[in-house]
Amino acid sequence: MGSFLSKNQFPVAGRTVLITGGSPRSIPILKEALDQISQCALSDDQRFHYLQADVTTAPECARVIAEATAWNDGTPPDIVWCCSGSAHPSLFVDTPVEQFQTMMDSNYFSSAYLAHAALNAWLRPAIDGTKTVSTEKKSTPLDRHIIFTGSFVSFFSFAGFTPYAPSKAAIRSLSDSLSQEMNLYAGAHPDEPRVRVHTVFPATMETKSLEDENRVKTDVTKSLEEGDQILTPTECARRAIAGLESGQELIATSTIIRLVMTSVMGGAIRGGWLTGLVNTMLSWIVMIVMVFIRWDMDVKVKNWGKKHGSSGMSS
Repeated sequence: MGSFLSKNQFPVAGRTVLITGGSPRSIPILKEALDQISQCALSDDQRFHYLQADVTTAPECARVIAEATAWNDGTPPDIVWCCSGSAHPSLFVDTPVEQFQTMMDSNYFSSAYLAHAALNAWLRPAIDGTKTVSTEKKSTPLDRHIIFTGSFVSFFSFAGFTPYAPSKAAIRSLSDSLSQEMNLYAGAHPDEPRVRVHTVFPATMETKSLEDENRVKTDVTKSLEEGDQILTPTECARRAIAGLESGQELIATSTIIRLVMTSVMGGAIRGGWLTGLVNTMLSWIVMIVMVFIRWDMDVKVKNWGKKHGSSGMSS
């Protein structure tokens, strides 16, 4: 059946979750976040910890996984959620060239490097035959999860997001490829925990990052975003977790993201036959609508240039 009829496929009780991002590697901010999270503990035996790291480099990502494993009594984290990233929404021609590398490092490589380190921690012992095999009969192990963080522009970009969008599109491609690749290890090592790959596509949220982005954005970009659905971080997180619990691989957190996503899913897993059927039927409608949306946005941008010039600003 459709994934929304399934049992919880993302149990977290008693499991170790590693989440990147949430601060500019500032110790005071990390400590403040740790205090806030600790106050929300559901039980006295829950533990919380932070690590300071630059996850845009592969050695640092390997260190994060190693230190998290040591803190977790020698067991790698069960769930790795890649939330690190940043945006520089500016017109391509006016963007400092170093920002192109920064966007790929901050958004794509921070995710790819961490996923690589986590997957090696999970899979390498079985691949190399170095894992101790128990003769005791055990229950089926819980799945492990890699979670990436995409964006609306992973599916549909527009003027002003050119430096940023490719890094988010790359994450979606990485997610799709890894999702299929994990079947190789599931087939070769059926007694090992299954690795599942997801990407969450958050809606616009009222955060400091949004304030920073809006200081960079041109007025033409802001005009194209008019009517965008803005969520609180809490509501966006709730929708993301609901999608994970229902077993979705690509998780949209707003109606507009869901609709656009259906038109560009390609070979992605569609979440069960019923959900897949709904997505396919929606895509037929959305693909037609998108023709007119693109035409309308093109006209707006061209008319903006005629009226205000090429700076992207209204004055």
